[in-house]
Amino acid sequence: MAILPIKPRFEPDKLKIYRILNARMKLSDQEIKYYHNLEKRYEGEMMFDRLMENLIGERLIINDLLLMQNSTTFQSDSVIFSQDSIDLFEVKNYEGNFKYESGKFYMLSGNDIKNPLHQLERNETLLRQFLQSIGCYLPIEPHLIFMNPNFTLYQSPINKPIIYPTQLGLFMEKFNRKQSKLTIKHTKFADQVLSSHLNESPYKVLPNYRYDMLKKGPTCRRCDSFSISLIGNKFICSLCGFNDGIEQMVMRCVGEIKILFPQMNITANVIQDWCRVMECKRRISRILSRNLEVRGYGKWTYYELKI
Repeated sequence: MAILPIKPRFEPDKLKIYRILNARMKLSDQEIKYYHNLEKRYEGEMMFDRLMENLIGERLIINDLLLMQNSTTFQSDSVIFSQDSIDLFEVKNYEGNFKYESGKFYMLSGNDIKNPLHQLERNETLLRQFLQSIGCYLPIEPHLIFMNPNFTLYQSPINKPIIYPTQLGLFMEKFNRKQSKLTIKHTKFADQVLSSHLNESPYKVLPNYRYDMLKKGPTCRRCDSFSISLIGNKFICSLCGFNDGIEQMVMRCVGEIKILFPQMNITANVIQDWCRVMECKRRISRILSRNLEVRGYGKWTYYELKI
């Protein structure tokens, strides 16, 4: 039976916003690069999570942990409580050829990149200080995990806590050989860590955008294109053939509006304007009424997510 994380990993709101904006406005080259890096990072983290489904024994897994220590915030991709240790993971989804030289990481093109080992060391130090502040003195075992099978690091150091794609299977075997039986004290410490998690605002590093700047119309859930036609009770994409029901599409539009403009009231007029291909506002109202809480009356009617 797979060990379920006590803090699962969800697709970051920042990534969702960038994906919507990428389809509905022209991003700069730098913003597109940042967006692709977000996609790549999340893809690597999901690969890591699937790997961790093979864990055995008693473990407590906390994903995407954001803490503050000494007025400094730090984010850990995954922290796993085991019987005799706490494993700290920094997950990378780098693809291509890299080299390690004089304590730095370089792409073979010659450009240096942010050293993930320094990031791991910093997180290890801050996590240790945080844990000691709550009375937890379990040793921390740091790991830098490269998930992409198309990653190569030339001149790789042998005395660093790096796990390469070809070593993942052996790493899991070694991990699972360690007996792990947890106590109430482990659960107490994990709960204290979890209760200190900070919610990062996704709106800190975003392109400037306004409602009137964004292209309107339904997009395909599979390929993000606007090549969508309403045929009968289905939205059908002429590019990839994917089809969506009307209710699913309307609620997707609600989700997009709420994440892009959290202060905006959801009304039938707003959703009709966002979707553009649905002329029957009454039909939109019925769908919103079935799925959301109705507020107001008549032309002042708006809808809120159910609690």
